[in-house]
Amino acid sequence: MLSVKKSISSFFKTLIIIGFGYFFWLMLKITLEYIPFNPEVSFLMIKQTEVVERPEYLPLFYTHVYTSIFILLSGFLAILRKDFGVRSFHRNMGKVYIFLILIFAAPSGIYMGIFANGGLLSKSSFVILGFLWWFSTFKAYQLARQKKFKEHKQWMWRSFALTLSAITLRMWKVIIVYLFHPNPMDVYQIIAWLGWIPNILIIEYLITKKHI
Repeated sequence: MLSVKKSISSFFKTLIIIGFGYFFWLMLKITLEYIPFNPEVSFLMIKQTEVVERPEYLPLFYTHVYTSIFILLSGFLAILRKDFGVRSFHRNMGKVYIFLILIFAAPSGIYMGIFANGGLLSKSSFVILGFLWWFSTFKAYQLARQKKFKEHKQWMWRSFALTLSAITLRMWKVIIVYLFHPNPMDVYQIIAWLGWIPNILIIEYLITKKHI
């Protein structure tokens, strides 16, 4: 019975790793669209007002985009809690993840949220997401410093659930557009919230049930 449970657990872990690898590859393709610097590609095509009128917008946008891909990877590797034969690998990946979020990605994400499409409904969601992302990551860092590793792990999961909004937001967009064909701005307002709220609710449920 124990061996069956281990086999099932290994199977699901393998599925998670494969699934993450696939979506990470998709996110990497999106990131590469912005190399070299080009303010007239993809998402930036609908942000020309900010690009032209706000000189700080592009640097902060690129900061957010370029750091986020490393955050996804380092966060996933840290969450796995394995060293893969490399000394302090888990710890170092966690440091990279926390540093990039606190210093670069979350502050730039909050700034971008202020100018998000979709009006106040979208703007408020992305700004709240940015602050929660920063806070949960800082809390994880603080608890690690205090050697409260159980609580640290739980806050890291909360942080990573918010990190995954970069993926889940796009998944929900595909699903909603395919099923309902709504107005583009309506889609943006919906996925602004749907991209992260289910993620954090799932993590809170798992923490409450002591699965994490």
